[in-house]
Amino acid sequence: MANYPRKKKTLGHFKYGSVLFSTTLSLFIVGLFGVILIQAKTLTSLIRENVEVQIFLDKNLKAEEITAVKNNLASRPFVLIKSDTVSLRYISNEDAAKTFIESTGEDFTQFLEDNPLRDSYVITISEEFQTADQLESIAKELEAIPGVFEVSYMTDLVESINKNLVKVSLVMGGFILILIITVVMLINNTIRLALFSQRFLIRSMQLVGATRAFIRKPFLMRSWVFGMLAGAFASLILFGLISYTQTAIEGFALLQNQELMLILFGILVVVGGILSVLSTLRAVNKYLNMTLDELY
Repeated sequence: MANYPRKKKTLGHFKYGSVLFSTTLSLFIVGLFGVILIQAKTLTSLIRENVEVQIFLDKNLKAEEITAVKNNLASRPFVLIKSDTVSLRYISNEDAAKTFIESTGEDFTQFLEDNPLRDSYVITISEEFQTADQLESIAKELEAIPGVFEVSYMTDLVESINKNLVKVSLVMGGFILILIITVVMLINNTIRLALFSQRFLIRSMQLVGATRAFIRKPFLMRSWVFGMLAGAFASLILFGLISYTQTAIEGFALLQNQELMLILFGILVVVGGILSVLSTLRAVNKYLNMTLDELY
């Protein structure tokens, strides 16, 4: 019977196929949840952009007085600036009358000689100023502006948005915690099992006088590379999935935030490397501290 030479084991070189697959899958799940969080944040911002405050003006204001009110409003820090444009629009009493007639189907101009509606400005409030107390303070501040008659906003809508966001945040936070624990355990167990085949080689290196740092080094370097590679693979899969979804679902592209997505992909690569290194360090230390009987 022919004797085939057995492949010599080298310190730090073991089968990383299962480790790479498991780590990539784990990071993909984490990244998928990260994508959901990014989209939820973008959707929240879109919803909050509907929180508007309407400022009704005094009657018979001159053009320069109306312009002065506009400039005053535009300078306020709580007014949303999107794409370098202040979210501020003017509605004349004539336009307001047309909108009222179109929405109700009743033409009050037929029995009223004067238009009772007022000129107004509508501003969108920045997200960081949308608590109930802040909006109440903003309303009082706006009512003190010369030429402003009344300030109106939808209190119930703001309170409903804030309450629902708190509930969603708590649920998402719980899922994130469970997911992180699961992923860490999965990567840790996968690497520990992969290192099981090298436990005797680690002991042999100890017996010939190799230091613990010398033994750890090849394992940690290799795990760092493969961890980052797993993060890169997970990012590529996520990118492909997002690109396909954008073409398949209309309006899905509106929920994307390219900057946050790039940050997420970078985090997956770095976290993949860090988790792999920490899990490998823990596994190698475990085998370094075992007795010969325990290795068997």
